[in-house]
Amino acid sequence: MLETEICGLKLDNPTVLASGILGNVGSSLRRCARQGAGALVTKSIGKHERQGHKNPTVIRVKEGYLNAVGLANQGIAEFGCEVATAKEGGVPVIGSVFGFSVREFVSVAATMEDYGVDAIELNLSCPNVGKAGAFFGTGEELTYEVVKAVKDSVSVPVIAKLTANTGDLVAIAKACERAECDGVTAINTLKAMKIDIKAGMPILGHKIGGLSGPSIKPVGVASVYEIVKETDLPVMGCGGVTTGEDAIEYLMAGASAVQIGVGVADRGISIFKKVSREIEEFMVENNYKSLKEIIGVAQG
Repeated sequence: MLETEICGLKLDNPTVLASGILGNVGSSLRRCARQGAGALVTKSIGKHERQGHKNPTVIRVKEGYLNAVGLANQGIAEFGCEVATAKEGGVPVIGSVFGFSVREFVSVAATMEDYGVDAIELNLSCPNVGKAGAFFGTGEELTYEVVKAVKDSVSVPVIAKLTANTGDLVAIAKACERAECDGVTAINTLKAMKIDIKAGMPILGHKIGGLSGPSIKPVGVASVYEIVKETDLPVMGCGGVTTGEDAIEYLMAGASAVQIGVGVADRGISIFKKVSREIEEFMVENNYKSLKEIIGVAQG
């Protein structure tokens, strides 16, 4: 009943671990699969080891979470064993990659493919690292260049993770489509800040970070809706999914699957099973026989 497909990847259910949560250690990724995730996205990995921003890097706010981790990671050379362990979970593993140049994107993506990932997700959307992430995802030409270069270098599906921190997200998605991208993820965190009014200074070590959690879900749903309406790209919805109802909104907007990130912190690692069960209960109550009947229904 919950089976779905995204970019040629067959999923037993539409819940996917989002990049950045439990994603840099293979055993944690494998555990998410065994707890019901239909697919896994690794933490974003770069060419070299990176320490990231100074603490604090993640804080809870009433709107959700703010983070400015700064793409901390162990570097692609040290990640092969983590992919191998993650694949023991028996679900598709999507390798998230970033770079500070088009050449770095290509190099890291090619190595990820060598490690055996089932698809590549390009991080074109991190809002808090200068010449990486959203630097490549807020202009059509640079987005096209990165996607095209990686597509020409790997044989596995390529998915671009896009940011809503741009003037025209649909135009960016269309640039991905022209570059023959296999699909997109929408959205990443929204640029945000929290100030300690007693200290008179930003709380995050990097000052500005990215907002995630339920408060960004309406932005994510609208982004998915517009991309599906204006392109032929398969889409994974991301941003604020903590319940089956949240997931169903994204699916009805046109997403073929949904990524879950901070929901893991709120509902525990069993959230994948919980959300899948809630989707299934909704389908039974409303006489839906398959997920295909739900996907895109709000498009009219």
